[in-house]
Amino acid sequence: MSTNTETEAFYREVDEKHLVPLWNITQDALPAEPRTPVKPHLWRWADLRRLAHRAGDLVPIERGGERRVLGLVNPGLGGKHAATRTLWAAVQIVKPGEIAPCHRHSPSAIRFIIEGDRTYTNLNGDKCVMSRGDLVLTPSWDWHDHGCESDEPMIWMDGLDLPLVGDLDATFFEMYPDHRFPITDVNESERKFGVTHLRPTWEKPPEDRSPLLNFKWEPTYDALQRIGEGPASPHDDVCFEYLNPNTGGPVLTTMSCTIQRVRPGVRTQAHRQVQSSVYLAFSGSGYSVIDGQRFDWEEGDFFVVPPWAWHEHANPTDGEAILFAIHDTPVMKALGLYREESYTEGDGHQEIRETFEP
Repeated sequence: MSTNTETEAFYREVDEKHLVPLWNITQDALPAEPRTPVKPHLWRWADLRRLAHRAGDLVPIERGGERRVLGLVNPGLGGKHAATRTLWAAVQIVKPGEIAPCHRHSPSAIRFIIEGDRTYTNLNGDKCVMSRGDLVLTPSWDWHDHGCESDEPMIWMDGLDLPLVGDLDATFFEMYPDHRFPITDVNESERKFGVTHLRPTWEKPPEDRSPLLNFKWEPTYDALQRIGEGPASPHDDVCFEYLNPNTGGPVLTTMSCTIQRVRPGVRTQAHRQVQSSVYLAFSGSGYSVIDGQRFDWEEGDFFVVPPWAWHEHANPTDGEAILFAIHDTPVMKALGLYREESYTEGDGHQEIRETFEP
């Protein structure tokens, strides 16, 4: 039978040898269900837009990798520069005549255009012309720069797997020798891969990412409208995932993107998933209930849904509401960790216990 002195000496030695007894941390290491410090939060477009334009007045774009970007910081992550543990989200502004310098990095990125037109992302020489509602991909380690050929600034949403790649100690970054990458074509990926049920036989596109780099708004919006008043998802209403036309899978290996239309008068039923998500209210207004807290959103607002948080969306207005979102679902599925659960109490809706006030 060990004495208290012997036990204390044992634990001291364990600590000195940089070891930890699992029996003392079981509840923390193996909780009954996911625990996350990520908090549901909402950022107002009025603030984001005002500060983005202010940054445009005060902060130049220079060599060295800088982008004029304002990132969302989740208040639950103790100062970590991220929207969730795996996802970075931000607004970026490029002013008329500017070219954000060319670089590449191992984190993958998406751009979803919020405001403006006649701006482009140059990806390895393919000039992808961007307008409001377009989704543009920047796959891992692709050279890219951004240019504004409009008379007005352009603002878009940035989404990256930056926190995930950083935590995996797999971040690489490199500046291109010149300010911009030589443009060799315009909208090449759209011409070759924009008809998603057809693929050029002479091309061998990569299997791990989408060969289509620019998903245009017009066909996307047309798809959202075609459902009309027909049945749709009880949890997301009319919701589509952007797909890699070569594989039918997500557009990037670490992030998926969705676009959803919450029709007038619809309040979806709650569910939760082992994934984290960042939403952009692209048009219209409504509210989401996240773990019993109501978040009222309008056009341009951003909000976060943490992992394993009950959430539902509602559009109490007479107009349509459209939400764009990024998710870390491909990572969870690749690791065999994805799980989803429907809310079965009452009528499938959560009780609203409080309303978020920014």
